[in-house]
Amino acid sequence: MSGHRVLFYVQHLLGIGHLARASRIARALIDSGMEVTLVTGGLPVPGFPEPEIAHLALPPVAVADGGFKGLYDAEGRPADDAYLAARRDMLLAAFQQIKPDIVITEAFPFGRRQMRFELLPLLEAIRDARPRPLLAASVRDILQRGGRLDRNQETVDQIRDYFDLVLIHGDPAFAALGDSFPLADQIADKVVYTGLVCPAPPAPASEAFDVIVSAGGGAVGGELVGAAIAAAAMMPDLARWCILTGPNLPQAAFDALAATTPPNVTLDRFRRDLASLMSGARLSVSQAGYNTVGDILQAGCRALLVPYSAQGETEQADRAALLARAGRVSVLSSDAVTPEDMAAAIRHALAAPLLQTALPVATDGARETARILRDHLAARG
Repeated sequence: MSGHRVLFYVQHLLGIGHLARASRIARALIDSGMEVTLVTGGLPVPGFPEPEIAHLALPPVAVADGGFKGLYDAEGRPADDAYLAARRDMLLAAFQQIKPDIVITEAFPFGRRQMRFELLPLLEAIRDARPRPLLAASVRDILQRGGRLDRNQETVDQIRDYFDLVLIHGDPAFAALGDSFPLADQIADKVVYTGLVCPAPPAPASEAFDVIVSAGGGAVGGELVGAAIAAAAMMPDLARWCILTGPNLPQAAFDALAATTPPNVTLDRFRRDLASLMSGARLSVSQAGYNTVGDILQAGCRALLVPYSAQGETEQADRAALLARAGRVSVLSSDAVTPEDMAAAIRHALAAPLLQTALPVATDGARETARILRDHLAARG
């Protein structure tokens, strides 16, 4: 048992993928003997983090839509300077009180530029601390492409000025950092790949469904869910559907969908046993977010991906294209998903052969992250 103290900062703004991945890593760090405090700054999500993880919730901020422009408080009001300053001060106070041996920033500085008002002061405090904590960036395998060159250079400068490690939660055999970040060679000496942060292989399914449809956090999944419900009504031969809207779908939207749900559909917001349900289903239909794809790979099921691509987003489309190229999934563009498109794509995906060999990528990224951090602390003495 190492007893090392870890301050792990994660800010979810729209979905819950960042929070879910960070929670999984935090659990692995705790299992390795570390003392973890997870600092979150988004709207509360039931079940995250799990009760055994020490948790500091900053005054929450969110974005209004998929454009990630502007920060709003829990009541939907623009977060003013005083509100943001209170967050910053709470974060810095936690750092001074915990005196961590390791600080992890999830996504930043590759993303979450909106949070520089509190993260840049934190980086300065870390650099001035004696002894200075190990500072690591925790980053998913595929980043948003098409960023401005000056912002990419700013990211490189911040990595070189402040960070000891860049933990890429992926496998370079599948996707290397340089595939989506053009200046990756300038920080190659700090980059370490952990493998994908996936759950353990799921237990046998407690229920059997023909089709499982999941919309991640649900903030931007309403169109996918609506098309799936309509497709299910057109496909009564597929008798059992489980459609999960995600916990962030507004209640009014959920109620409207529930009113149109046909008898062959079970509609719910969230299931903690999603990977198990996938393993027992004939087909999974979902977006192409990091955590959902991890569930699909562990479940070993057929999958139809409808990657989120609004507001110029490229990450999910890139991930879906790589998986399709490997013969692991079918893909339906989200540009104009109609019930007819959805029904035809589901028929096609169900007819596709199930890949008999697993995708050759490492999937034990949470535990590997803990090992990497322990080894780097030991090397520093």
